[in-house]
Amino acid sequence: MTFSFSKFFLGLAAILVVAGCQKKFDPANGEAKPAPTIETGDAGLVSVAHPGEYPTVAAEEVDIPDTLSVTGAVFPDIAREVPVISLANGRVVDIKTRLDDNVRKGQLLFTVQSADVTNAFDAYLKAVNDEQMNDKAYLRAQDLYKHGAISQAMLEQAEDAENDAKADLVAAEEQLKVLGVNKSHPTNLVNVYAPISGVIIGQNVTDAAAAGVTLSGTATAFTIADLSNVWILCDVYENDLAKVHIGQEAKIQLAAYPGRPLSGRVSDIGPVLDPAIRTAKVRIEVANPGILRLGMFVTATLVGQHAVARAVVPSTAILHLHDRNWVFVPAPNNQFRRVAVMSGDMLPGNRQIVLSGIAPGQPVVRDVVALEATVEAQ
Repeated sequence: MTFSFSKFFLGLAAILVVAGCQKKFDPANGEAKPAPTIETGDAGLVSVAHPGEYPTVAAEEVDIPDTLSVTGAVFPDIAREVPVISLANGRVVDIKTRLDDNVRKGQLLFTVQSADVTNAFDAYLKAVNDEQMNDKAYLRAQDLYKHGAISQAMLEQAEDAENDAKADLVAAEEQLKVLGVNKSHPTNLVNVYAPISGVIIGQNVTDAAAAGVTLSGTATAFTIADLSNVWILCDVYENDLAKVHIGQEAKIQLAAYPGRPLSGRVSDIGPVLDPAIRTAKVRIEVANPGILRLGMFVTATLVGQHAVARAVVPSTAILHLHDRNWVFVPAPNNQFRRVAVMSGDMLPGNRQIVLSGIAPGQPVVRDVVALEATVEAQ
């Protein structure tokens, strides 16, 4: 019989690995003792040598308002979103702000060098000259009419010419105001200021770029959004729409800030369903304390009008792992199974509502700290 040394050493290594996994060193007496937990082939199962070391508690039952949990994302309130436009066509010569900057109302954003200002000021000067000339002509016509030198029709014609000249002068002055030019200090540079306070969420111009309503690819140079109040747009399935109504309270949970829940109200239920996934857009208005960012994903819990029975467990029974919540329930053969749950509000006595995943009366491990290391290893 041919003996294979390679197979022998591989088998010996496997035996040593198994032996090392089943024992750990006890620093108290220098001896090895059995490990309290052993990994299984199922990532959701934890096998333990002494189940009694992990006491369980039955989930309590409490009646709370029916809820509907949906996911959504943060968007700006379009009523608080304002485009910044340069009415003067020309070239950008100086930019004071950029994307993501916080700006105040009236703050200088950028400067445009524009030939439109030159033309508008030229029209203004001509209107001033025309008005002065027509005013003198009208005064002469009045004097001549008093002495019978001209007819009343000629006087009325001079008066009409003066009124037209005044109208042209007013229009020329207003054109300068629209372009942002002071008629007393003319210049071909036009400053563009922030119309509201907020955050710049869009930028379409750079230094030396074209700006204005006719020269650039888009008339909007910047977009400013007031993010003190934002929208959360959620997808609600057709079968759940009956649970949603205008003015309904919504509790907002953020993955980035799990300890800072927010509150909002349903302000709109979309009238059109997505034909592919059969969902409607539900809009929730939320006051932003400064932590909500556009595009951020959130979980919204819509509070219903009817009470339903929910499970309540000690907060120490819930494990937060990989942005999800878990509990451990007893399983056969000295094992505990990890079960995903959706947690709700905290209750007095360091207890927490479980919205889904387990039922009232179901036993769970009271304290998951002892099992946490094993869960992370798996």
